[in-house]
Amino acid sequence: MRDGGEWVVTGQKVWTSLAHVADWCFVLARTDPEAAKHAGLSYLLVPMQQDGIEIRPIVQITGTSEFNEVFFDGARTSTDNVVGEVGDGWRVAMATLGFERGVATLAQQIGFARELEHVIEVARERGAIDDPIVADALTQAWIDLKVLRFTALRMLSSATPGVEASISKLLWSRWHQRLGELAMVVRGSDSTLAGPDGELDELQRLFLFTRADTIYGGSDEIQRNIIATRMLGLPRS
Repeated sequence: MRDGGEWVVTGQKVWTSLAHVADWCFVLARTDPEAAKHAGLSYLLVPMQQDGIEIRPIVQITGTSEFNEVFFDGARTSTDNVVGEVGDGWRVAMATLGFERGVATLAQQIGFARELEHVIEVARERGAIDDPIVADALTQAWIDLKVLRFTALRMLSSATPGVEASISKLLWSRWHQRLGELAMVVRGSDSTLAGPDGELDELQRLFLFTRADTIYGGSDEIQRNIIATRMLGLPRS
């Protein structure tokens, strides 16, 4: 709700990436309770360092906590901190998701390339690269990563990524999961064992974290529905 020159935000959000280190967050908030469905939403920028916000890290199977649950209890932000227009938050949010799933992955792919290089390095150290099946899989991973890059670059020509972003999300999320699985093959049978104190190495964390790739940022099922309805003209499931 609006209180003078500020928006007052109350609510809850699960799976907020890096909320524990963020200074600001995007909040898609209902600013007009009388408007129908998404027509009454606004896209707000909210400062995280204030008494009205509580952050609870969610410990994952990797032992890390990149995701968090955030509680807003009367959190405040200036009425000037609206991206776009008041009541137009749904359109802005969809554009944000489009960039997250598509062009924004150009930066993410730098990390992907480093991870692939590490997997190849371990494959050489352990002799797994001498296995023609493993060598073929590593080669295909390198080729596919180049395809991901060119796909993201093509989307730079689009002011507002649409269905192309969903295609990109399907491609990179599945690629990253395959890399995690390949990392376990390269590491060998002891990849299923944690260290003496339960610690995990880099490749084990890679494998476990990539299980989430097909869920966050819009699940694979959502992306396929977008492609089916908006590109292929199929009826909604």
